Amino acid sequence: MTRLDSKVAIITGASSGIGRAAAILFARQGAKLVLSARGRERLDEVAEEIRREGGDVIAVPGDVSEEAHHQALVEAARAEFGGTDIAFNNAGTTGPLGPLPDLSVTEWQGVLDVNLTSGFLAAKYQLPAMEARGGGSIVFTSTFVGYTAGFPGLAAYAASKSGLVGLVQVLAAEYGPKGIRVNALLPGATDTPMGRHVANTPEALEFVAGLNALKRIAQPEEIARAALFLCSDASSFTTGTAMLVDAGVSINRT
Repeated sequence: MTRLDSKVAIITGASSGIGRAAAILFARQGAKLVLSARGRERLDEVAEEIRREGGDVIAVPGDVSEEAHHQALVEAARAEFGGTDIAFNNAGTTGPLGPLPDLSVTEWQGVLDVNLTSGFLAAKYQLPAMEARGGGSIVFTSTFVGYTAGFPGLAAYAASKSGLVGLVQVLAAEYGPKGIRVNALLPGATDTPMGRHVANTPEALEFVAGLNALKRIAQPEEIARAALFLCSDASSFTTGTAMLVDAGVSINRT
């Protein structure tokens, strides 16, 4: 039931980390893909890798904080593949690390623009496109930080990602009757470029791994499989959730 044959999926943040892993996995499950990231070169590399395996994919570089980019993604999905069935809104940023008083308003707003306002903009165009198809599934990448645990130095990140959970709940209630499911995916520590921005030394990585019940850090492919579950019919009765995929960090005290 995790097959995505004939489904058209938009994936943001697809040039690396969880987004890249999801793009490759979704393509192998039969999805036709519209991929987004800021850097054209790395995004094109992911798209070419998918094409070599026989997948259908187009790359649309752009900035998720800009409304026109989300409109362009949905329009590209319609023009190339006929519409939008799935959206994995995964792009995000930690922003500057440090005490809140050291953050400028510009820095704070920049993190909210990428992590939270982008979710609003994505949904603004994805929801009508999915309604026209008779239903669909939207997944936003949030985090356990600010949801089940607080980490010093990540105020803007935690606030913006927690805001996605509220957005998910409202959209799930509004659009459930129209056959559109909306969920949040809350990964724990994952071996990605953004993850290494927070934990960038062997000692830091060991500390972060030790916080988890599983005592290790996830590979991007593990989080991608959770995203596939939420985007596929395997989760057909799941909406409005904040699904933790965090190696037990939210409950661990050992």
